[in-house]
Amino acid sequence: MLDNLKDYTIILASQSPRRQELLKMANVSFEVVIVPDVPEDFPSTMPVEEVAEFLAGQKQKAYEHLWSKPQTLVITADTIVELKGRVINKPADRAEAIQMLQQLSANKHRVLTGVVLRSAEKQQAFTSVTEVWFKALKRDDIEYYVDHYQPFDKAGAYGVQEWIGLIGVSQINGSFYNVMGLPVAKLYEELSAF
Repeated sequence: MLDNLKDYTIILASQSPRRQELLKMANVSFEVVIVPDVPEDFPSTMPVEEVAEFLAGQKQKAYEHLWSKPQTLVITADTIVELKGRVINKPADRAEAIQMLQQLSANKHRVLTGVVLRSAEKQQAFTSVTEVWFKALKRDDIEYYVDHYQPFDKAGAYGVQEWIGLIGVSQINGSFYNVMGLPVAKLYEELSAF
């Protein structure tokens, strides 16, 4: 598949095992590169809908040396969680993870993943949005999840594919895989048209 990219080297600039797994499941051949630490800062006045795509674009800057290589396509992505107009990033520690999950409990939030595709010839970017509803979570369940799954590398302090998603998510409107960190259907469509 993706005959239009058969002569390309596709680089996934992400250390996320979830993103790597999802791209493999879509039968996209890619290489993974080491991702340098890029600050996840954004202008405080930036609309929430633009933040994930902005951060994915910031990550692309670390790969400028690859853009000049012909037939190389670099994919970067960033996922954020938005609750009542506020961006919820990755938790710094156990207490913050518990606090985040308590805020998400019995609420609807949005998961936004920004993706940037870049080659020497062009760039394409998009943001995928999914609404997620959590039922009311018990404090004991939140603590169990945080202690056993250590969700410190996840926006919003949870992985929808993990235990807390199984017992806590009551409804999803949009792409489930976007909540995991990569909107695969939209990405595949964009790769097909690149």
